[in-house]
Amino acid sequence: MATYAIGDVQGCYEALQRLLEKLRFDPAADRLWFCGDLVNRGGQSLETLRLVHSLAAHSTVVLGNHDLSLLAISARREGEKRKVNPDLQRVLFADDADTLIGWLRRQPLLHVDRQLGFAMVHAGLAPKWTLAIAEQRAREVEEKLRSDAFFKLVKNMYGDKPAWSPKLTGVDRWRAIINVFTRLRYCTPSGRIGFEDKGRPGTQKPGMYPWFEVPGHAPRELPVVCGHWSTLGLFMGLGIYAIDTGAVWGGQLTALELGPELRLHQVTGRAVAAERKTG
Repeated sequence: MATYAIGDVQGCYEALQRLLEKLRFDPAADRLWFCGDLVNRGGQSLETLRLVHSLAAHSTVVLGNHDLSLLAISARREGEKRKVNPDLQRVLFADDADTLIGWLRRQPLLHVDRQLGFAMVHAGLAPKWTLAIAEQRAREVEEKLRSDAFFKLVKNMYGDKPAWSPKLTGVDRWRAIINVFTRLRYCTPSGRIGFEDKGRPGTQKPGMYPWFEVPGHAPRELPVVCGHWSTLGLFMGLGIYAIDTGAVWGGQLTALELGPELRLHQVTGRAVAAERKTG
């Protein structure tokens, strides 16, 4: 039995199929962890969602920023839905859209498996959050996503402010929590996120640190698997396993086999150059 954590798929269905074939994935024995951002940009978001949904009994998915964006768009009027890119429209107007969207709403922001000895999040954790605190924060938003408060949440989800503070309430609190879990790359020791900084370490503004290197951060009791940061590339150190290797940009789709001995498995991602040649 093996557990494989898979980086951002972003609608690269064919690459995901190749990866599962390379893994010789056996749903009767193995489990898949998806680091979020199942959809958008890759052109095959509907196929990707259908595949992962079909494996729901054998998979764990955490929500990424693109997944949450799809949920927000799903709550809009039909005319507004038709303004988004064709890839997401195929999801929104599919015959099984309600099933897929309903399933996506039930996915967590953070997954912690103390028996296996790993945690998973899409982007990162705030500097002062232990895993126990992070679990509490995640549950707050997950409850809203799964309740009648969903529409209020996704309507007010977007925005870079306020920075996280335990004193926040209401939609400001939900937005700040979502920003940490799904948009974090760099931040200050106080937890203010540098949203404009998206490049490799060394390119960020002074005073900003990769979230996992912030001085004085709270101890993390388990190693953390994450995605979101394709310009960082594969990073394995400091108890962090960042596995968004840019499949949607022509990079690789990565699976990390979790266990006492970590093993990497990779396949080529979307053929971006070929697409450009054919227009």
